[in-house]
Amino acid sequence: METGLWAFGAAVVSFAVTAIIGKYLIPFLHRLKYGQTILEEGPKWHKGKQGTPTMGGIMFIIGIVIATTAGVLLYAIGHGGLDSVSRFVFVGLLYALMNGAIGFVDDYVKVVKKRNLGLTAKQKLIFQFLAAAIYLFLMYLCKDNTSIIVPFVGYVDLGFFYYIIMALVLVGIVNSVNLTDGIDGLDGSITFFACLFMMLIANVLGNHEANVIYAAASAGGCLGFLIWNFHPAKCFMGDTGSLFLGGIVCTIAFAMDMHLMLLLIALTYLLEELSVILQVSYFKLTHGKRLFKMSPIHHHFEMCGWSETKIVCVFSIFTALCGLCALLLVIFGLGIA
Repeated sequence: METGLWAFGAAVVSFAVTAIIGKYLIPFLHRLKYGQTILEEGPKWHKGKQGTPTMGGIMFIIGIVIATTAGVLLYAIGHGGLDSVSRFVFVGLLYALMNGAIGFVDDYVKVVKKRNLGLTAKQKLIFQFLAAAIYLFLMYLCKDNTSIIVPFVGYVDLGFFYYIIMALVLVGIVNSVNLTDGIDGLDGSITFFACLFMMLIANVLGNHEANVIYAAASAGGCLGFLIWNFHPAKCFMGDTGSLFLGGIVCTIAFAMDMHLMLLLIALTYLLEELSVILQVSYFKLTHGKRLFKMSPIHHHFEMCGWSETKIVCVFSIFTALCGLCALLLVIFGLGIA
């Protein structure tokens, strides 16, 4: 009960801070002319979004960091100080901020230098793997644990391969969250449900109060941003926001050793990324034919006549179902029930 109150408080603070910042940040971005440039190869009707302020992810980054930091520290003060899980949370926040910084540079190049592609793919990957390496090193210093939890089996030690595999997982999921940010409200809505179910998993595991607060604050920040990002969007999160959210989703799960559950909860993002890989591969193999009308796959559904609102609803429901499956696997697979 007490943990639930702390989580609720963190979510409310994050929501309020994010929503209030949006009221002032969006006009500020308008004055700076930090508007999004829409790709020519995107859906033609997206051209109407040209000039919508980007870098809006700044608002929920501030909200989530303030709510998480305050919530975890205040909880720790009243319960004997910072525990190992609390340290994992702050290391995770640092990793998310590193990814947000990469995204900020990318957005800055786009809107100030007027280069829509921003950083090159190679530059992004170098910075992302460097951020992943720093995060994994800090986690090693915190717990020196190379095991993951497998439902119905228990802990499985991956040894040295843990670091190689998890670096690929981190960078892969962060980029998949980035690719999902293509229509109004989609990334924020999916991430809200991902964080919500990771909060529930942290709660049923027990002794993960800091993670419950972290996940709740992240979910609250997403909701606060959606006030400004639901269709028609008044602001886009940009790579600043989407790369930060990718870091958030990964590190909540990593702090609980729920690496496999992360893959299930993040399945919507991963399918978006897979659709791009399949599209590019099929295009090259068939010398110009396309597997989907457009990728990532949310654009395929747009081209099929689905409204942005319908896509957001369907993808969010699918994410919630994946989250529910992960929660049930944890409950029954770890003998919690």
